[in-house]
Amino acid sequence: MVSAIAVVMLFIIGIYCIMASYNLVRVLIGVEILIKAVTLLIILVGYKSGSLALAQALVITMIVVEVVMITIAVGIVLGIHIHNDSLDVRKVRRLKG
Repeated sequence: MVSAIAVVMLFIIGIYCIMASYNLVRVLIGVEILIKAVTLLIILVGYKSGSLALAQALVITMIVVEVVMITIAVGIVLGIHIHNDSLDVRKVRRLKG
């Protein structure tokens, strides 16, 4: 019960971090928190249903995909910072190209 509440709280924190921030690095941190909440949820459901091995396999796959995704996202954010000298989402929206 307590772990389910922790997962929901992490999910809410991740969504809030994505929605309330204009800084791209903070948005990436919010995405990381959100992915960690989903990872914990998969482990929790696997433990409760008795299929922990399947849940662990899914989580390992998800971690690999997450690392690749965040690496590419950080590269894009660094490119935006070099081009724009800012990480503000409002300034990125004004770009035309």
